Amino acid sequence: MLGSTHGTLTTDLRARVVACGPATGGAVHGSAAVEGDVDVSGRPLHAPVPDLDRLFRPESVAVVGASDTEGRPNAGITRQLLRWSQRVGAHLYPVHPGRRTVFGLPCVPSVADLPEPVDVAVLLVADPLPVVERLGAAKARFAVAFASGFAETGTAGAAAQDRLAAAAERAGVRLLGPNTNLNAFEEFREDLEGPAIALITQSGHQGRPLYALQELGVRLSHWAPTGNEADLEAADFLSYFAERPEVGAVACYLEGIRDGRAFLLAADRAARRGVPVVAVKVGRTAAGARSAASHTGKLTGSDRVVDAALRQSGVIRVDALDELQDTATLLARARPPVTDGVVVYAISGGTGAHFADLATAAGLRLPRLSQARQDELHQWIPGDLNVSNPVDNGGHPVGDARGRKIIDALLADPDVGVLICPITGPFPPMSDRLARDLVDAAEETDKLVCVVWGSPVGTESAYRDTLLGSSRVATFRTFGNCVTAVRAYLDHHRFTRAYRSPFDEAPRTPSPSYRKAQALLRPGHRLSEHAAKQLLRAYGIRVPREQLVTSAAAAVRAASLVGYPVVMKASAPQLAHKTELGLVRLGLTSASQVRDTYRELTDIARCEGAELDGVLVCQLVDPGVEMMVGVTHDEVFGPTVTVGLGGVLVEVLGDTAVRVPPFGEDQARAMLGELRGRALLDGVRGAPPRDVDALVEVVLRVQRMALELGGALAELDINPLVVLERGQGAVALDALAVCR
Repeated sequence: MLGSTHGTLTTDLRARVVACGPATGGAVHGSAAVEGDVDVSGRPLHAPVPDLDRLFRPESVAVVGASDTEGRPNAGITRQLLRWSQRVGAHLYPVHPGRRTVFGLPCVPSVADLPEPVDVAVLLVADPLPVVERLGAAKARFAVAFASGFAETGTAGAAAQDRLAAAAERAGVRLLGPNTNLNAFEEFREDLEGPAIALITQSGHQGRPLYALQELGVRLSHWAPTGNEADLEAADFLSYFAERPEVGAVACYLEGIRDGRAFLLAADRAARRGVPVVAVKVGRTAAGARSAASHTGKLTGSDRVVDAALRQSGVIRVDALDELQDTATLLARARPPVTDGVVVYAISGGTGAHFADLATAAGLRLPRLSQARQDELHQWIPGDLNVSNPVDNGGHPVGDARGRKIIDALLADPDVGVLICPITGPFPPMSDRLARDLVDAAEETDKLVCVVWGSPVGTESAYRDTLLGSSRVATFRTFGNCVTAVRAYLDHHRFTRAYRSPFDEAPRTPSPSYRKAQALLRPGHRLSEHAAKQLLRAYGIRVPREQLVTSAAAAVRAASLVGYPVVMKASAPQLAHKTELGLVRLGLTSASQVRDTYRELTDIARCEGAELDGVLVCQLVDPGVEMMVGVTHDEVFGPTVTVGLGGVLVEVLGDTAVRVPPFGEDQARAMLGELRGRALLDGVRGAPPRDVDALVEVVLRVQRMALELGGALAELDINPLVVLERGQGAVALDALAVCR
């Protein structure tokens, strides 16, 4: 429930995984969830697909609070629902205690008086709780609650929302809302063909631009306005849409994610089926997060964690609604790419150069065309123009038969999978012919053809009739949106081709390390460095040879066993930054140095008021690249794993990457690829390459620790983790662990 801890959210999901069934409209489809199908942390590895058919296509609808009094909001809503029900063949029952008829239909005083069980009850009342409590006896399947004043208003509203959700569960009713609207019952055009976009929005108004895509010939199949998500949430609709054969892409506007694991499982279902998911997720800034909380009462979570979670599950994040429109449309309609090479074809050298800059900066690959292909193009294009890619035709060839021949030659190139033609403004009649040639060529190829129609007017026949009249040409209005969409298109197919679900390989039973680790944890306390390193050692993470001593004589004996030179450190749970306090000494080479250093460290600790559990005498490890690996907890997604440059650089540069368990080796390596300092691991300025495989192994072992210890381990920070030369491993020189 909103405002609850991650553990409560996870418990909620597990309960729904086990209990959801046909009686509540929650039949399990596809990779069905079964009781006990959980990972080692007790979190589900599968989620049910709720049966929402009768929500979107009900045969009977009750409107509670129906009205036909002109000028009242309920009258307008009732009229809209009446028109909609007549169009789709659903029977509508008005419900109101003070009316005999509404718009000529017989009206019953309460839901208890409905003549038959209804699929959907639309609640147009200020307090939906009493009605929801009676819907169980009425055997309604779904309830849609319009009323606001719940979790979006604060603590009292969140409590009221919890009561509403509990009442719906007792009644066996799936609840949409509260704080939602009628978007699910909009009129969707049925004359449009091809794959459709399914829409999920936590704010109804934010879905309007995508709904309007129907006027441009883009098919829309469903609209789920989730509101506050007291029960049905975005993850439920995403799972449902991923199974619908008519859905080519799912477009989302998200203000928050109610349950991170549920959302990742839904995204996993879409990834398995190759269904693209494109999302605007607000909350990148503190102002956006505050606004989202006050609008739908959502926990936005750490944006870095959200961004990483979306990326690792294949959800394409965009920033603006126009990007959401264009990217979702392209992904819904385009065939898979045959190759990732992009050719830019323009009538102006300036246009081509400008677009090529933007495309290359976005990571698109613009291959240089072979000399043979360039010679072929120069049959129709003047020899002084550049045709290596981008291709500049000079303008005139598009006005005659040469234009189509150029397009065909470019699409015939085996290194070209996408042709993009930016047209900055209309120049009839040549632009009309260019548009027609591009459409005709697109109909005859399995490669993607994109056009950017840059005219601000947008009423030209070449645009409105020719380009928009073709579902095989992807038409954009801006360079930026075209680049964003094409990059997302190539990234999506690259992702799904290589996708292996991390939930299939997630550990289900504890490792032998788990029992060792349990004995080391001290609930509610921070562990000393020595204890934290024992925790790492339990999970097979290498630490220096070291001994914890409590006397100068023992320190000397330990140094001889560890081997000179040695490092000495004060060890106590409260000492998080020992170096700043002078409690770390390096490179000690003799017994006298060790004896003196022991006394100095204990004296400093005594002055600082630190209660030592001893002094560590440690092996001096060879220098290498200092990294950090850590575990923290996110309020939405639970345990997260972070890797980045270590030492003081982690605080100065903040060069880190994060993932949400479970994830595989591919994602661990992808984390390293996101670091600005990644080149340090490959060796720079004559330095040898480092043992990246060992670093990846540490990341995966830390992930296992995060999964197994779950909420018991609030925080782990391995810093520095020294990555040695290739083949020599990685060593954790220091560690901090905090127990819940």
